[in-house]
Amino acid sequence: MAIIDADAHVLETNKTWEYMEGAEKAYRPQIVTAQDGTGDEGEYWLVDGRLYIKSDNVGKDTPEESREMADVSSRLRHMDEMGVAIQVLYPTIFLRPVTDKPEVELALFKSYNRWLCDIWKQGQDRLRWVATLPLLSMDESLKELDFVLQHGACGVFVPGLIGDRRLSDPYFTPLYEALSDADIPLCVHSATGSFTQHDLFYDEPGFNKFKLAVVGSFHTVIWDRIPERFPRLRIGFIEVSAQWVPYVFHDLAKRFRQKRGIELSRSFMKDNRIFVACQTDDDLDYVLEYTGDDTIVIGTDYGHHDTSSEIEALQKLQDDGKVSPESVAKILDDNPRALYGF
Repeated sequence: MAIIDADAHVLETNKTWEYMEGAEKAYRPQIVTAQDGTGDEGEYWLVDGRLYIKSDNVGKDTPEESREMADVSSRLRHMDEMGVAIQVLYPTIFLRPVTDKPEVELALFKSYNRWLCDIWKQGQDRLRWVATLPLLSMDESLKELDFVLQHGACGVFVPGLIGDRRLSDPYFTPLYEALSDADIPLCVHSATGSFTQHDLFYDEPGFNKFKLAVVGSFHTVIWDRIPERFPRLRIGFIEVSAQWVPYVFHDLAKRFRQKRGIELSRSFMKDNRIFVACQTDDDLDYVLEYTGDDTIVIGTDYGHHDTSSEIEALQKLQDDGKVSPESVAKILDDNPRALYGF
């Protein structure tokens, strides 16, 4: 059994934006130092005229050169120490909305993707990654998808909300068709792409801003029948734990029964090719009653320090005896391979 970290991160640096060319260079994010409301200084990204904290949510239990990918060999060595065969890499800066300008988004996302391409080339096929697409420009997104598929991408990252659009918006039909044809998943990660939601909950700790956007999108995807409309599309819901799945199931089951005369099966996630990343502090015995053991993955949130971060999560799942060895093997190996398609 291989051990696959289904949710690890990179922390962007100035190197990330060196792939911009020509007029794109005007959109390069800048690192600035600023004081917060308490007078403490920290590093911020200045992107399209807005500041985003950079020095927060940094996992000090990971080597700096590893989490920032300044030394890919350091990352691989740390993975060896943890017994991890493969990590799937997600962005950090794009967990928040950064621009509403299509030309800026295109420059940022293209540069990020090319940075990850170079990391993948050095990673001995152990550092797979989830691409960012400039969804303010669907035509450009589809062009970029063709590029990233040739350079190790195993999914496409989206936040729970994308601007003023839900994930069931018909606007995304070309994307879902392209992902189905390419056999890679839509990966809905703890994040928001809505400035309205982000700014409304600016000073709260992150639950409403990042987590609930994804839980709500899970409900939307099922209720609006995205899996039925795109029967080859796989969807992952990442870094929001799995403890909420029974609650959402009960809500959906009542609505399907009352409004559509349909009984929602407990196997609805497997039937709809939907995966959810759990955490070790989830009540997994209870959760697995609703999800089964074919649809759960787990990650470390490598590089971060927040409520989802647990650098030893994969080992703990094996050692604590709460889940059967057969289910552990699925969660650590079979299921992430099924989700990400490798």
